[in-house]
Amino acid sequence: MRGPVFGKLTAIVIAVALATTTQALAGPPFLTDDPVPAPYHGYEGYAFVMIDKDAGNSTTTSGPAFEFNYGPFRNVQLSVTVPFTFLSVPATANQNVPQSIPGTTVSGFGDTELGLKYRLLQENASSPQISFYPSVELPTGNGSNGVGNGRAWWRFPFWAQKSWGRWTTYGGGGYAVNGAPGQKNFPFAGWLVQRDLSDYVSAGAEVYYQGAQFAGDRASTFYNVGSEIGLTKDFSVLFSIGHTVSGDNQSVAYFALGWTGLFQRSAHP
Repeated sequence: MRGPVFGKLTAIVIAVALATTTQALAGPPFLTDDPVPAPYHGYEGYAFVMIDKDAGNSTTTSGPAFEFNYGPFRNVQLSVTVPFTFLSVPATANQNVPQSIPGTTVSGFGDTELGLKYRLLQENASSPQISFYPSVELPTGNGSNGVGNGRAWWRFPFWAQKSWGRWTTYGGGGYAVNGAPGQKNFPFAGWLVQRDLSDYVSAGAEVYYQGAQFAGDRASTFYNVGSEIGLTKDFSVLFSIGHTVSGDNQSVAYFALGWTGLFQRSAHP
């Protein structure tokens, strides 16, 4: 199963290493992505809500938001994520988002993420599978009030995975390039261990690191636990929850409904 989780933990996923709208989404429901692309002519769709709250009670909510992954070729996945974003910054809060104004709540269409996952190496008995998964955040959100980044920015990660029976571990990392005013380039990395508790339930735990994203910010390390529960063959619920263990004091949560399937291929004459 794609989404890791902690079986009966009624919580929500993932951490984002900063309470800003420049945080990119990874594989539901975790920050650490896996290298497995959507199957050939297959799709994965997620309708989700993600909440990120810092110690000063500034809250970023992405939702309703939608992610769609499609496999146009073998070992290739195209991805698009579109969120609606709410940003609430109390008057007494530390200004954790450079563009935001304390004492305000703003909302609007957020930045759109486009990605292409390419599997470079197939997994076998002695080696992991490895993928390169570059993505770009397009500035479709309002950068003047913190709902958007203001400029396009990029992420360039490699992810690897190895499985043994019901156990799977995957992780990797990369570098983000963000040239927007007040923002910084930063490294990121994560690793996750997951177990399939049954054919329809998986549980996992993750550690994720992200470098400082803007001037005055600190690097942060998160822990996350989460789960994917399949209600039918093609429909599942995903959720997880996380908190920082170093850096900024920050909590995050995620909940999603997920669908998978195959588009019918037209018959050749």
